[in-house]
Amino acid sequence: MDSDMILLDVTDKMDKALESLAKKFTTVRAGRANPSSLDGVMVDYYGSMTPLKQLATISVPEARQLLIKPFDKSSLSAIEKGILAANLGYNPGNDGETIRIVIPELTEERRHELAKQVKAISEEAKVSIRNIRHEGLESVKKCELPEDQEKMMEKDIQDLVNDYNKKIDTLLKEKEQELLTV
Repeated sequence: MDSDMILLDVTDKMDKALESLAKKFTTVRAGRANPSSLDGVMVDYYGSMTPLKQLATISVPEARQLLIKPFDKSSLSAIEKGILAANLGYNPGNDGETIRIVIPELTEERRHELAKQVKAISEEAKVSIRNIRHEGLESVKKCELPEDQEKMMEKDIQDLVNDYNKKIDTLLKEKEQELLTV
């Protein structure tokens, strides 16, 4: 693998780590209704665990309310159990046709808990960036480049790491701001 390919590979992997972080951030709720907060909910549907979004449409009729309309009404109670089992702090209301979830106002304490959770998620992203750097440096060593070119590549990879860590910090600050703003 030549030096340009190594940099492209490292950049691509770091982009994916950043995308993953942004996706994980969307699952942390900030007091507003967000259908993606239900992405991890699995429902026991006829004996197999099925993602909620495959069983129902999820909409946001009001700023702090989610409306779940199942394709099969017989799955209503299973969906309700799945939401409760996901332990998201939601209290689903079943009216026989749909499930409504009113998103409660976040307490100050809960906001700080979520901010800590977001920090932990961003730290995981930084760890994955460091792992990608390590892999990139290993690839550079395997190329057996002249020493000055190898040092240049190491510097380029480190510059990428610094850039991506700044991007992670920016995403973290934005999410914390969103969580801590009442």
